[in-house]
Amino acid sequence: MLKKERQAYILHQVNLHNKVLSSSLCSEINVSEDTIRRDLQELADEGKVIKVHGGALSHSFNEVYYPTNGVYSLSQKKLIAQKAICLITNGMFVLTSGGTTILELARSLPPQLRATFISGSIPAILEYMNHPNIDVILIGDKISKNSKITVGSEAIAKIKQVKADICFLGTNAIDAEQGITDNDWEVVQLKKAMIESSKKVVCLTIAEKMNTVQPIRVCGLEKIDLLITELSPDDALLKPYTDAGVRVA
Repeated sequence: MLKKERQAYILHQVNLHNKVLSSSLCSEINVSEDTIRRDLQELADEGKVIKVHGGALSHSFNEVYYPTNGVYSLSQKKLIAQKAICLITNGMFVLTSGGTTILELARSLPPQLRATFISGSIPAILEYMNHPNIDVILIGDKISKNSKITVGSEAIAKIKQVKADICFLGTNAIDAEQGITDNDWEVVQLKKAMIESSKKVVCLTIAEKMNTVQPIRVCGLEKIDLLITELSPDDALLKPYTDAGVRVA
């Protein structure tokens, strides 16, 4: 793979998954860590990624406020948000993770909705605060600077005190066999707690993240009640998931 192709691949993975690990890129591209380190440094010098210890972050993912014109696959995420909103009714307690799809959900909530939203995502909380009629509960603890979300034992303990009507999970990667996976250990622990503390779990993902796998497992498909993508429910790409017993929308 030529340098230009390699860096294009890295940049696409950063945009798709918000964060990449150098070790994973080495395996995927089959090059040395020194090569990946140089590629990441060059991309960072060009202002295309943010280089961090062990990998790189997307610029849009790193902002507390996400400008809509910088969000990857924005139109698809807006469609997913519209489908998800149909599941929320007045009086619900709604638990959400972080991520740009969750932010589109927050921005699209109808002004007449009266519900309680619970999250540790700082960008999501800021969006919920702008809504005229919903109550907002911030799950507090240490803030992950990379993910802009509260993490740690105190945040997990607070989530365990909740019994949410519905949980919306932003998704890093999903596969019919491996289930939902991520690349951030602390965020994974948070998502596991959210799943166990919710009556219904809804996975939100653009189709491009389907059939991809990250290093750390969040859960198997049996924990997911509904998978929402921008695709039509009868799209062939969704068949392995419906065959596994997951409802799709």
